[in-house]
Amino acid sequence: MPRPDSLQPAAAAPAETPAATPAAAPAAAETPAPSLAAPAGPAPATTATATRPQVVRDPNRGSVTNLPLPRFVSLKGNEGNARRGPGLTHRIDWVFTRSGMPLKITAEYEHWRRVEDAEGVGGWVHYALLSGVRSVLVAEDLAEFHARPQDESEVLFKAERNVVGWVQECRSDWCRISVDGDRGWVHVSALWGVQPGEIIE
Repeated sequence: MPRPDSLQPAAAAPAETPAATPAAAPAAAETPAPSLAAPAGPAPATTATATRPQVVRDPNRGSVTNLPLPRFVSLKGNEGNARRGPGLTHRIDWVFTRSGMPLKITAEYEHWRRVEDAEGVGGWVHYALLSGVRSVLVAEDLAEFHARPQDESEVLFKAERNVVGWVQECRSDWCRISVDGDRGWVHVSALWGVQPGEIIE
């Protein structure tokens, strides 16, 4: 199936150099058997070792930002390289070429975010290429935009599949979207880029 205009395969690059395999940790020393001989003097004082509490991370929160995962953002510029791993040394697998397209963040590592598009294609993108301004893709062949967040309300305009719109607000599974200057309410089931039940003000 041909790739959409918003996503182009990157040119072939040499394979990554495999990371060095970490050396195995030394085996723990065995505990010596207790001596049967009586101690020659008073027993030394025993110092209690404090146990550091283990930090349990919420898998639904980013390890860097503590923001919800997954979450949606938009592509800030006209081009964004999606790499195989979080770093400039990793090869570029895809190039996003549509400014404002929505992307889903699924993981974080330092300054990098793992993202995917509406088709599930993506990779690791530097956070500077992403924007918190919310956008959506029309996910139906012809979505109707209403005057109010109700199916019975007047249809103001329609938009075709893969048209990009900008989120004005979302409530009760309806979002008010701006498309080329026109604004209307559309049900979230007709969009990709917002979560069902998500509130955006």
